Amino acid sequence: MSLIVILGPTAVGKTQLAVQLATELEGEIISADSRQVYREMDLGTGKDLKEYLVNGKQVPYHLIDIKQAGEAYSVFDFQQDFYKAYESIIGKSKTAILCGGTGLYIEAALAKEKMQEVPKNTLLRKELETLSQEELNARLIDLTQSIHNSTDLTNRERTIRAIEIVLYTSQHTEVQLSPVKEFKLIGLRMEREKLRKRIGERLKVRLQNGMIEEVQQLLSRGVTHEQLSYYGLEYRFLSSYIQGHVGYDEMFEGLVQAIRRFAKKQMTWYRRMEKHGQMIHWIDAEEPMDVKIQQALKLATK
Repeated sequence: MSLIVILGPTAVGKTQLAVQLATELEGEIISADSRQVYREMDLGTGKDLKEYLVNGKQVPYHLIDIKQAGEAYSVFDFQQDFYKAYESIIGKSKTAILCGGTGLYIEAALAKEKMQEVPKNTLLRKELETLSQEELNARLIDLTQSIHNSTDLTNRERTIRAIEIVLYTSQHTEVQLSPVKEFKLIGLRMEREKLRKRIGERLKVRLQNGMIEEVQQLLSRGVTHEQLSYYGLEYRFLSSYIQGHVGYDEMFEGLVQAIRRFAKKQMTWYRRMEKHGQMIHWIDAEEPMDVKIQQALKLATK
């Protein structure tokens, strides 16, 4: 199998399984996490880079720490970078293992057709700048009934870009096929209450290990509070705490509940993938690692 995909909700142990699988297969890992592309954003994104070391040996990984915090990075950018990493790994006759929980990135990697590069449309942007967020949302929904990313309806810049992309692709229908011809989807899942507990415990450890200090360092380097709000729940809640809008306990409780809701949304995304014809082979995340590896190897080599 040229591509194995390890997916699942946050905190379920995807990286550990992917690293062990890569060790067994002499493979390389490609991250499918929309935030781990950024440098100096480690604890807040759950990067766990130490997990890529097995018995003192570095397991090769791609698409982690490739951008500075504050830089733009789109799904199109990810797909292009994924193809480069994938073809590099396959060119060495190794197995590529895509690992992550960002459903939009996973679907971009598995799409049969390459996304088109959409140039900026200055005239269209001038027209759209006169519209309110509500009017922009209505325009986008009118153009497409499938809104993959809810942020497209809450962030003005993203909404305008989404409209720009939909209009361009509707007029330019040339097709380029993906280099990925076959893949296997392996999912990790855990009983709901146990996952909720693990999410809370994991957040406590990350905070104790310096997640607040990490955010403060980002701010000291010029990343704004507004920018932080777009880098996920942890940065949004910690930004609010650092600004004094909420106390520590309120921040912690609000954040842990938000992460739990996020994990639920991830599982909803995967169920939608299954409804659309993708077969995900699920493994119980609570099984011992050696059992999970054997199950994954059996699935990967079928």
